[in-house]
Amino acid sequence: MEPIVSTIDIARAPDDVFRFATDPTRFAEWQHDVVQVRAAGPGPLDVGSRFTTVRRIGGVERTLLQEITEVSPPTRWSARSIEGPVRAGASITIEALDGGSRSRVTFALEFDGHGIGVPLLPLIRRQARKGAPKSYQNLKDLLEGRRWRKPRQPGTSQPAR
Repeated sequence: MEPIVSTIDIARAPDDVFRFATDPTRFAEWQHDVVQVRAAGPGPLDVGSRFTTVRRIGGVERTLLQEITEVSPPTRWSARSIEGPVRAGASITIEALDGGSRSRVTFALEFDGHGIGVPLLPLIRRQARKGAPKSYQNLKDLLEGRRWRKPRQPGTSQPAR
């Protein structure tokens, strides 16, 4: 299947965008469905490093083990799920604009189904097409100095996890 590709321009230098957008420990700050991220080991995350992401998908929290597959600062980063019935791959490509004062960020999402995950692919792709652009706008808002807050959980005064 074709990847889901989105592009957004951010008024920050590529180094700044790369440092923030590719740090898994910051994902919950801008990705609307991320509840928590844990690195699998100490130290900087590089190719082969693993991290666990807890995402709220369809109202249910799912834990995904991911591995970083590419790190090329400040232009390219990729990671991929390595287990489960639906495995996602995400790539971020950053181009310098206006002499390096701004960035064009391109996100590509791919999904593979395994076993019972195959029939879930259309639903997962539809949810990603709808939700991912919200996360990209959140990233832009944060990096450009606008505050973004996760929406409240329905029926409570607590932020969504």
